[in-house]
Amino acid sequence: MSFEKLARLDLNLLVCLHVLLEECSVTHAAKRLNLSQSAVSKTLTRLRDQFNDPLFIRSAHGIKPTPRALALVPLLEQLLRDIENLTAPAIFEPKSSDRHFKMALVESAYPLFLPQFLGDIFSEGPNIILDTRAWERNAFDKLQRGEIDFGITGKDLNPKDAMLTLMPPKGIISQELCRDTQCCIVRKGHPILSPDSPEWDQDYYLEQRHIQVRCGQDDRWLLDYKLAEQGLTRDIAMYVPDFNSAASLCTHTDLVFTAPSHFANYIAAQLDLVVLPLPSELPAMAYTLFWHQHQEKDLGHSWLRQIIISRCRDLSTV
Repeated sequence: MSFEKLARLDLNLLVCLHVLLEECSVTHAAKRLNLSQSAVSKTLTRLRDQFNDPLFIRSAHGIKPTPRALALVPLLEQLLRDIENLTAPAIFEPKSSDRHFKMALVESAYPLFLPQFLGDIFSEGPNIILDTRAWERNAFDKLQRGEIDFGITGKDLNPKDAMLTLMPPKGIISQELCRDTQCCIVRKGHPILSPDSPEWDQDYYLEQRHIQVRCGQDDRWLLDYKLAEQGLTRDIAMYVPDFNSAASLCTHTDLVFTAPSHFANYIAAQLDLVVLPLPSELPAMAYTLFWHQHQEKDLGHSWLRQIIISRCRDLSTV
């Protein structure tokens, strides 16, 4: 290790580089760092000398990282995270903390989980900030890079099923919160509810037209993979980006929406819909809390994690 080189390295340069890589704009980076554009430009000049590389080139929409700069991203994020952990206080006091936690959640988890723990979090940590966003396909990558602290989404219990739908990469730790099954939602007055309609079985289910939520840019759910094993498919009439939109559109159409039962019962009560069993055999899935192993010893992260897990432990399971 060259201590002489380390002694000449200004940590502020690395912080500025990290922000520049995130913003790809000198103007936006200056605002985030509370510096002038001139100061950020001068810092960029020093960074170019330090790394013997342009690091950024001008583009139509700001500045674009060079291959050398892009290669520095994972190393820089890990280094700054390690420094943050190194300088973190030995204790965490929720009442005096204004920490900003970022979470990615599948939409159906909002009415199920957040009411269980939000009250306790803001009671113990009145200045804590929770920043939630939609669960997306790249959520695990964001956990690995430290861009989000937690994720909550459904995970299929059978490892073979999880290989088709959701398999966390190495370094991701998980804790099951509760289990859920799938059911169907239709509008009141739907033809399948009439007394003279056929028996509600898999054949009749597959005769219907369906509305499907695209989760994490994936058009297929485990149900579709299981049906495909039998050489069967659903007739998907419409794809939508979120659960609430799918349920709302059911009130105006004869489309069938297949959804997790906790969410289905919640939204059916809100929109005066009818819940039906799923007439197709499908294993239960587990709503799961995910985080990265580099957060294991972070006291603030541990505090929030334990609240979430303990408050969700009593939810009904299947």
